[in-house]
Amino acid sequence: HGQVGVGWARRPHPRRNIVVNDDVAADPNEQSIYRTGLPDGIRADFWSESEAVSQLPAVSESGEPSFVLTADLRTMARLVRQGMPIAEINVGCLQRAAGRHPVLPYVCLDATDEQLIEELEGKGVRVVARDVPTGAAVRLGDRARK
Repeated sequence: HGQVGVGWARRPHPRRNIVVNDDVAADPNEQSIYRTGLPDGIRADFWSESEAVSQLPAVSESGEPSFVLTADLRTMARLVRQGMPIAEINVGCLQRAAGRHPVLPYVCLDATDEQLIEELEGKGVRVVARDVPTGAAVRLGDRARK
């Protein structure tokens, strides 16, 4: 999430990065490493999935510019299934791995990722990829179905 903290935080100007990851939420050392890369004025919160489910609606209602970061599409899909108000998901990078095929130079998907993208889009969530903050958004649903 370091690239998000430094590069992405400068462009859309969020005031808050919310990392949703059970392991990181329980590890002060990981949190410290992440905070080190954040520009001044950006708050970082580290929540378990259950904390995110209870607290994200209030963040959304507040209108505070925020990023919600997860390690994978599975986690994001679970949040959406539980009613979290997520309008768009940006996939910055999914590396090559066994069973994954490239759909963009910086995004490789497997069958599960493709199913999750279809599910999320069916719920009205726009799933896009951008490799850098100034890059054009590419709808992954279109790429996944090819």
